[in-house]
Amino acid sequence: MLSEKSRPVIEATLPLVGSRIGEITADFYNRLFTAHPGLLDGLFSRSNQRSGEQQKALAGSIAAFASHLLTNPDSLPEKVLSRIAHKHASLGITEDQYDVVYKHLFAAIAADLADVITPEIAEAWTEVYWLMADALIKLEKDLYASQANDRMWMPWRVVAKEPAGKDSITFTLEPADETPVTEAKPGQYVSVKVTLADGLRQVRQYSLSGDAGTSRIFTTKLNDGGEVSTVLHADVEPGDILEISNPYGEITLKDGEGPVILASAGIGCTPTASILRSLAESGTDREVIVLHAEKAMDNWALSGQMTQDASRIDAKLELWLETPHAGAKEGFMSLREMDVPADASLYLCGPLPFMKSIRDEAIDAGIPATRIHYEVFGPDVWLAN
Repeated sequence: MLSEKSRPVIEATLPLVGSRIGEITADFYNRLFTAHPGLLDGLFSRSNQRSGEQQKALAGSIAAFASHLLTNPDSLPEKVLSRIAHKHASLGITEDQYDVVYKHLFAAIAADLADVITPEIAEAWTEVYWLMADALIKLEKDLYASQANDRMWMPWRVVAKEPAGKDSITFTLEPADETPVTEAKPGQYVSVKVTLADGLRQVRQYSLSGDAGTSRIFTTKLNDGGEVSTVLHADVEPGDILEISNPYGEITLKDGEGPVILASAGIGCTPTASILRSLAESGTDREVIVLHAEKAMDNWALSGQMTQDASRIDAKLELWLETPHAGAKEGFMSLREMDVPADASLYLCGPLPFMKSIRDEAIDAGIPATRIHYEVFGPDVWLAN
């Protein structure tokens, strides 16, 4: 835990560092990629760097960790750390890379706070960094050790490429070598690596949308301006080999007997569809409520799969569409229109404004925050806030 020597220093400087952390992380990434340009090849997302999303996520995670150490001195923010560790493991982050990050991050801190930084301030924030880094290193080592193999990237052959709603495609893969296959849990994701036209390799995470276990089925939506989804949609065909990671992600179906609510919007239906499939396959007797929101009916990427799986277990299925359609509610999803079981567990995935709104409504309906689980596609800027 944070030492008594560092605690008052962090408490006094957190407002200043917090107010400057966005500028600090932007400078950090500039320093990092100047010194190690190869990190953009197959590890860091070029588009997330351009948009600033990665900088926001890093800044938020550091500030959130420091704040937690002050307000909860006898614990670590396990949920925050777990989310980051799973994402890091899906990218193959290694222990030695934390030293590289430390060097350039603290150079950026020293430069930005040159007028006020002292050895005591630098020492205290170094302690915060390594408390966070050491906790993540341990979690990531455990994740790597739990896999069925010791490899980061494995070749998988595309056996099917099928349309899945407007601008979405479902890819079905099979192993292309003898590497032992790690079983995936419903709701998890894999990283997919592709080579762009300029030769740069880029990685994105995609939720597994079909059966879990040893199968690999994921559904992608063409992202306007996106680099990886464009290659997958335009260039990848059955018979091609893709490099993918072991499955990761902590937002998976939790054991229990209470009601389950799966709420999604847009392509956020992919992890909830996987969880729904697992419930249908097990013949669950839990109450299951499936909620989905789309712009129009033909945008719903997994409509057939989710409708069929919901009917297999007599799940309640509600659909909201911005474009009117028979059998669907018009407009945006709202839990205020529903009788929400207070003992339910809620799984959320979709655009951030959607998830924030539904989470607030769920809490108002009596669902504890500890039973609300969400998956963010890309850097977790919700955590950053």
